[in-house]
Amino acid sequence: MTVEADLREQLVDAFEGADYPVSDPMTLIPALPDGPSTRFETGEFSMTAMELYTKTDGGDFPYEGVDPLVDDLIDALRERGEL
Repeated sequence: MTVEADLREQLVDAFEGADYPVSDPMTLIPALPDGPSTRFETGEFSMTAMELYTKTDGGDFPYEGVDPLVDDLIDALRERGEL
């Protein structure tokens, strides 16, 4: 599995429990197992949910489901050279 595919799977697992639609990043916090300290790690990539938020544009809210949210996060990380 590639780093990106593994990260995508981790993000989906972490955010799929949110009560969609979500209107802002703060509504995602309760879905995370360790809140903003939830860590996503794969290969050389390691970032907490809070770091993820600060290193991306935060997303294009509102989100109707987990897949568009994760797609935007992965795209933003790729654009910033994090992946």
